[in-house]
Amino acid sequence: MLQLSLYPDLIEAGCDEAGRGCLAGSVFAAAVILPPDFECEELNDSKQLSEYERYRLRPLIEERALAWAVGIACHKEIDRINILNASFLAMQRAVASLNVRPQHLLIDGNRFRQYEDIPHTCVVQGDGKLLPIAAASVLAKTYRDDYMQELHKEYPLYDWDHNKGYPTKKHRNAIRKYGPTPYHRLTFNLLEKQLTLDFS
Repeated sequence: MLQLSLYPDLIEAGCDEAGRGCLAGSVFAAAVILPPDFECEELNDSKQLSEYERYRLRPLIEERALAWAVGIACHKEIDRINILNASFLAMQRAVASLNVRPQHLLIDGNRFRQYEDIPHTCVVQGDGKLLPIAAASVLAKTYRDDYMQELHKEYPLYDWDHNKGYPTKKHRNAIRKYGPTPYHRLTFNLLEKQLTLDFS
């Protein structure tokens, strides 16, 4: 059973990101503030849930949360400031968009760059330990999947409706055959055993 909070007397927002290991597209993050009476036995780390379960939980989270928001850092920002900093930026943008100001942030992972004067706690594998982070993981994942489905309509040869931009064999074969799209992260290793790749 996941915990609801670390500091019950504070307004806590759980934060998580999705798409960090992808070769294409933006990285998405979500911030979620849950009410003190929130219960949901099914809610867990989004990676432990099926796609059906994630999309079934999303409206429940959105309806019952005191506040929620999604932040994005695009592929160009990822190439400019690197994926770690872009993940921090997306989470900070999500927190900034909340209509309730949190007093404490629960961050999935082991690193974060402090946002304004709000204290935070990093929790390794927090999406499987704390409900606010699990809720954020579901929102970040589903909104990013929706985004990749839209990009797939524009570039159907890369199988993004299935791989969501992750480095599957089919995805890499398409890059090898057709080259990178304008949405690919050019600072990433797009091809296995890659030495050089001409983007001109």
